[in-house]
Amino acid sequence: MKRTLAVPLLAAGVTLVAVPSPARAEPARLPVAGADLVSVRLESGDLALRVRDAGDVRAGRAGGEPSEVDLDAGPGYAGVVPGRREFAFLGPAGTPVWVLAADGDFPSFDATAVPRGRLAGDAVTVRLLDVEGPGRFHAYAQSGLARIDVLLSSAPGGPAHTTIAAGQRRGGVLWAFDTPGTYRIRLGVAGLDPGGREIGDEATYRIDVPETVPVAATRAERAAGPAPARETAAGGNPAPQRAAAPAPKAAPATGRTVIADGHVDMGPQLDGNTWRIRLRDDTASPPVWRELSDVVLHAVDKTKAKVPPGAAYSFLGPAGSEVWMLPQAQQAGIVWPGWNTQDPSVVNGVTGDVTWRLTSVTGPGRFALFLTGSFGQPEVLFDSGRSLPQHLRVPLNTHAHGSWAFTRPGVYRLGIEMTATTRAGGAVSDRRTLTIAVGGVDPDDAFAAPGSRGGGGSLPRTGSSWVVTAGVTGAASVVAGALLVVATRRRRAGGTVVRD
Repeated sequence: MKRTLAVPLLAAGVTLVAVPSPARAEPARLPVAGADLVSVRLESGDLALRVRDAGDVRAGRAGGEPSEVDLDAGPGYAGVVPGRREFAFLGPAGTPVWVLAADGDFPSFDATAVPRGRLAGDAVTVRLLDVEGPGRFHAYAQSGLARIDVLLSSAPGGPAHTTIAAGQRRGGVLWAFDTPGTYRIRLGVAGLDPGGREIGDEATYRIDVPETVPVAATRAERAAGPAPARETAAGGNPAPQRAAAPAPKAAPATGRTVIADGHVDMGPQLDGNTWRIRLRDDTASPPVWRELSDVVLHAVDKTKAKVPPGAAYSFLGPAGSEVWMLPQAQQAGIVWPGWNTQDPSVVNGVTGDVTWRLTSVTGPGRFALFLTGSFGQPEVLFDSGRSLPQHLRVPLNTHAHGSWAFTRPGVYRLGIEMTATTRAGGAVSDRRTLTIAVGGVDPDDAFAAPGSRGGGGSLPRTGSSWVVTAGVTGAASVVAGALLVVATRRRRAGGTVVRD
């Protein structure tokens, strides 16, 4: 599939003189957490293929040329192919595999900069043109609960193209490789303009897949359930990284609002010694910060799904039972809540991690917040079926997403507490209530009394006290009946959630 342009170099009267080539600058490393690895834009009547990091995405910037960066997932994830049918495209069960991904905030394919009505069928085709490297490449997406869509693959018979709807983003896209080494992946994007003329662009991506040693779980470990992976030194000097761009500033807003679609983040702000949890609303233009008491998130009926079979998702209920889920990857028509510690007042005014506690849950059913790992395993962060409070340690400059699941329709109120230590050594803390209307209820009826705080009680629970810890960029779960997927090299970096 490689194309070579042959150019005659010798002609009468022409003398060739060897000239040293200029040294190539070390390319910037682009973090994949929250990135649009394939970002398609309509520019001057043609399609342009770009790559955008999380800062570019949030600021609405166009991004840059893929050939000018190396994709960076930190250490990435080393594991083995699970013995489940939906992952057979990666190879036989037990085959080593490495995934370019960032748990909690997976990268995306994006066509939001292609207005609807400007392409025939409102569709952009992404084509796999060539793969140079020692092994096979796959791009796949996790959609909903335990559903896998293979988008592109260099394996024999694998798909060589996929489509993105104009004006939409396809979230939860993972890139997988079965052999360590350097890969160059050439992708093209194409569409038809209203006159039927094909327009498009192509670019080459470079990825270094490290030498890693997957670890299989013992039977005892599988029976024990989720267990933390210990952080280990990567060894040597880390490769230069492009610093994560700060989120664009957002102004405060007043007035009650129901949000059923688009991106929002919950996080703290610091004003002097005043520490307050608010909701950053990116559905507004420009983005705004809202008081939690002024917001109801609505998990519409489109979020309804079935609990898949197997022990991994049993915390959501019996297989086949209904669950309403705000997914980890962005989907059109569904609100996409995350959490962040990126406000400049927090990044510049706090030292150490921010501790996020779930103090109470009220509602008609069970609530759980979980991450889905690279191979589809859930890692539970919060679970109202266990004793409260539960907590996470969230480093500064983090932006992450998980799946928010509810087992029955109705109104849920989550008691939230966030604490930290200022650079001056003072302790700051705030407690608020996050309200979610689930299913076919009237979300306007879910607003609490003005100025209400706290959780107002909790559902009955059993079991001993439980402290939850999580690794958004470095952990997958031990799941009964499946092989362990672990991060063999991890580093604590901005935009991650780490284990205690």
